[in-house]
Amino acid sequence: MLFMVVERFRNQDAKPIYQRLKDKGRMMPEGLAFVQSWVSADLSRCFQLMECDEPALFQSWISEWSDLVEFEVVPVCEGKETAAALAGQL
Repeated sequence: MLFMVVERFRNQDAKPIYQRLKDKGRMMPEGLAFVQSWVSADLSRCFQLMECDEPALFQSWISEWSDLVEFEVVPVCEGKETAAALAGQL
């Protein structure tokens, strides 16, 4: 299952996040997979596409970063899957 994770950097400060990432890595539990990320131009947010079958795994990962980041985790699916699911109603 895919999830879009919106990270809001506390105090709009990306430097401590990148320092921890450099020092400790992503600190993700096995079963939670990073796919891709994008950072807003003002360095205040990051958008990460993640994949996992056990949404509870996010709790462990978020606990490692919650002092620096505020998280929103949104289950998502590809547009083509949505189009197929709605095809009979169009």
